Amino acid sequence: MSPLRRVTSEAKLLLIGIPVALWTLLPIYHLVLFAISSKEEAFSGKLWPDHPTLHNFAVVFKQDHYFLIHFWRQLGNSLIIAVAVGAITLFIATCAAFAISRLRVRGGRLVMNLALFTYFIPAAFLAVPMYKAMGSYGLLNNQWSLILAMITLASPYAIWVLKQASDKLPLELDEAARIEGCGPLAVLWKVYVPLARPVYLAYALVSISYHWNNFLWPLIITNSVESRPLTVGLQVFSSGDQGIDWSIITAATLLTTAPLLIAFLLFQRQFVQSFMRAGIR
Repeated sequence: MSPLRRVTSEAKLLLIGIPVALWTLLPIYHLVLFAISSKEEAFSGKLWPDHPTLHNFAVVFKQDHYFLIHFWRQLGNSLIIAVAVGAITLFIATCAAFAISRLRVRGGRLVMNLALFTYFIPAAFLAVPMYKAMGSYGLLNNQWSLILAMITLASPYAIWVLKQASDKLPLELDEAARIEGCGPLAVLWKVYVPLARPVYLAYALVSISYHWNNFLWPLIITNSVESRPLTVGLQVFSSGDQGIDWSIITAATLLTTAPLLIAFLLFQRQFVQSFMRAGIR
């Protein structure tokens, strides 16, 4: 490619990429704008408040404020749920995808098709049956009810993604490992898992982000502030007796989303590279 054509292509990418990036950042800008605005200036329509303030964050972090009292507990719940769901799902999906892709298990294609079929069933449609199932096992208002339900919903897609990654790896790797005396489990953990690391990283990032922000199922299954994640804990701000103060709500929302934003800023290069190498769209 000639230098002039390369410059033209980069200019076109910039013309398209900059507006898309600004549009993507618009919700974050409004979140910050409301969080640092007073109640009177929140809906003034100004691009920046005349008197920016951190008062909303101070209100949230009052010692007797509901959000601060339960913030750290609910932050821990969100971390436990997101990490546990991602780790257990990847373990189950790794074993299932390897068996379907490489061991040629009888009925493997049927199992894969059934798994994909369940993935297309809306989560809201399964809420009542899953609630009854968790109740029959005594897991209501429990972190395990959140983790088990989310694993059930996330596993089909994870199996499909990892199966696609296994299918792309050459069979010669299997043969070489077996010549060296490796059994199926050794081939899986010493050959396939290391080579599929970009896929694991990409899926883990998406999984943690999704389950961190999940709201519907935690809202249904939990009924105490100690067992709720942060997303459900925020609902208390929308039920004030003196009306809704959106500035305080957005300040609390910014604190809730801050861990994900910080993680993305710290690992954005690995985040982008993992998607480019994994081929996840």
